[in-house]
Amino acid sequence: MSKVGAEAILSPNNHRYGIPTMARFTDTLIQDHRDCDHAFSQAESLLNAGLRDEAIEAFDLFVSRTELHFAREEEVLFPEFERATGQAAGPTMVMRSEHVRIRELYREMAACLRNGDDAGFLGLGETLFIMLQQHNGKEEQILYPMSDQVLAHRQADLLDKLTFAVG
Repeated sequence: MSKVGAEAILSPNNHRYGIPTMARFTDTLIQDHRDCDHAFSQAESLLNAGLRDEAIEAFDLFVSRTELHFAREEEVLFPEFERATGQAAGPTMVMRSEHVRIRELYREMAACLRNGDDAGFLGLGETLFIMLQQHNGKEEQILYPMSDQVLAHRQADLLDKLTFAVG
């Protein structure tokens, strides 16, 4: 796509067929949150319906989508934000530490699921759900708007970098 084409697609005022087009690279990250939430919800619903194999598959999808999202943040957004702001010990440090705890929780949940411990899986799931909602809220209300502001001049480039693992 030509630079002019990319800029037109990324323009916050651009609308195609009455539908707003992607205005910010952080919209990709916000959509990741929705996709991960959906996969997580599906896993719980399937397990509650007694469909263990399908629940495992949905949970594996949740984990894979979450890891892709974390990679987008840890390998692209956070380093770019830190370079632009000079803040390596600020909000990105907090988000990285929360990623560690989220990973620990879903690894514990995966073990419960595979060992037939439905109550353990669902109990940890409540904790993970709350943690994800708080984590995502901080990103969407604080970190992403800050990133959009300090990295505004790099929207198209960062959008390209965020899609590195999507194929």
